Amino acid sequence: MARNQSLLCVGLDPSQSQMAIPNIAEFNAAIIEATKDLVCAYKPQMAFYEAQGIPGLKALEKTLAAIPSNIPVILDGKRGDIGNTARAYAKAMFENWGADATTVHPYMGGDSLEPFLDYADKGVIILTRTSNPGGADLQGLEVESTAGRGPLYHQVAHMAQQLNTHGNVGLVVGATYPAELGEVRAICPEMPILVPGVGAQGGDLEASIRNGVDAQGRRAIINVSRGIIYASKGANFAEAARREAESMRARITATLQEMDRPW
Repeated sequence: MARNQSLLCVGLDPSQSQMAIPNIAEFNAAIIEATKDLVCAYKPQMAFYEAQGIPGLKALEKTLAAIPSNIPVILDGKRGDIGNTARAYAKAMFENWGADATTVHPYMGGDSLEPFLDYADKGVIILTRTSNPGGADLQGLEVESTAGRGPLYHQVAHMAQQLNTHGNVGLVVGATYPAELGEVRAICPEMPILVPGVGAQGGDLEASIRNGVDAQGRRAIINVSRGIIYASKGANFAEAARREAESMRARITATLQEMDRPW
């Protein structure tokens, strides 16, 4: 963030029906080369690669190799299970794929996250209040806990605080719910928060920044995928992606300046 003066994370979610060229690895490499000085992280979503079978996984391998080593990689897999299965997931994400961070879901409880958390030098980003409308079906349910009465996503945030013994826990809160983002930030004032949903999902960028950053105006990772990587279907797709990334970073910077939290 500090080096590139950016809270922008580019999501690498390749869909061959929308890509300007058919080769996933080449497409991603061009996007990375065009935006690597504008981002704080990249976030490949595993599903888009797994959907292509073995060729897709090989494309992911090449994509990860194309990302400069000084830029964090959040491998978005939303994994979560118990015992040996969780340990296998964690090994896959952190050892085999070499991700700097991954996303996990907390539905199976804190012990299901421990194998991920044991990788003390890796980020574990817990789904808390997701960007989709149906997230409220469970996440918004009122529950009683030691933290008092409130929606389930509040309890997830409190649990994340308790699990953060290595200082490697983050949260996912969608930009489509900026008020809830502010509530989570109040519970977890110093944790990184991954904020998806800006762009194609219609999340409010300025409200997400104001509600999502920490007291210093940092630690919000604003993810944009389709709005950047599919900025053009022409031969200039990488240049168009750069223009969109520059515009997004500029809007973020302007909001931070208005908040008296400049770089």
